[in-house]
Amino acid sequence: MHPEKEENLMERLKPYIYSISIVLCLGGFNIVSKVSLDRGMNQYVLVAYGFAFATLTSVVLALLFERKNQSKLSLPICLYIFFLGFLGVFARILLYAGIQYTSPTFAAAMNNLNPSVTFVLALLCRMEKLDVTKLNGQAMIGGTIISFVGATLMTLYKGITLISMHTTTHNHRHATSKVSLYRNLMKGSVLLLVQSLSISAYFILQTITIKKYPAPLTLTTLMSLAGTLIAIAATAILDHRTSSWRLSWDITLLAPLYSGILLFGISTYVQALVVRKRGPVFLTAFVPLSTVVVAIMSLLILGEALHLGGIVGGTLIIIGLYVILWGKEVEKRQKTLEPALCEEQDIEAKVEK
Repeated sequence: MHPEKEENLMERLKPYIYSISIVLCLGGFNIVSKVSLDRGMNQYVLVAYGFAFATLTSVVLALLFERKNQSKLSLPICLYIFFLGFLGVFARILLYAGIQYTSPTFAAAMNNLNPSVTFVLALLCRMEKLDVTKLNGQAMIGGTIISFVGATLMTLYKGITLISMHTTTHNHRHATSKVSLYRNLMKGSVLLLVQSLSISAYFILQTITIKKYPAPLTLTTLMSLAGTLIAIAATAILDHRTSSWRLSWDITLLAPLYSGILLFGISTYVQALVVRKRGPVFLTAFVPLSTVVVAIMSLLILGEALHLGGIVGGTLIIIGLYVILWGKEVEKRQKTLEPALCEEQDIEAKVEK
């Protein structure tokens, strides 16, 4: 392969590789967070530590790669950074609460609403255009619906057990009545729905901010710092116990390190690169994959069995994801061809004159 063509191919593949890496990090994050919360880790403290470690990580990266950053901070950008920190903290608290009421797989499945919610917000903000008469517009709508159906099937329908790592199912939850389980499911669903709206708003605002302040690492540092201060203030108001801040050499230390370094630090930076290059809808289109990743991790780590509903639902999610990405790719090609077509029409018009 020609070196230039190989380089162009790698540039085209980078957003896909980055997005899949983010999804893998998200999958592991759900599992680690669930185990940590079940062992008594305070959700507000976990958020605060996560953002604190993210700040330290992104500071190091910014000093290494963006030392010559000349982008200037203005009052509007500072306000954007504050609201990004607030949305990040708010969404993370809602996610932890939703995981406690439901399960990591359920929370990952609910995240499949993010592409459609983000797309609607992007339409309202005039960042995306949708022509339902064109095939690519219909593909994006249909792909989102298919992914949502697949996620719903994974959550509500189990079916027969196809794969299990244990002869008996290990369930660490306390036995509760069906009414309590239903109430918890409803509470968790509402929390995760609001979380989906919050994270979609975060993606939109991040896209706007990165265009005005094109320094992803420095921006990630400032967002993490704002999130740390907001999370500390929220924890101080909602939990007055100093013992809640104590960390041990176990999962309670791994969870904030994982969320801070891998998720809030490195993944947030990579996320900023993706949304700057391909937009927020492209990134959230990969979210359905996290449901499959979490289901597999739950099987291997938590010992949860894999049922027929999970496999069929996961297959639908992958199909829906492919359809959405195909629609986005067709849209991108059309935008690339439009200037050339307009130029050809101008030339033909001049020749006719």
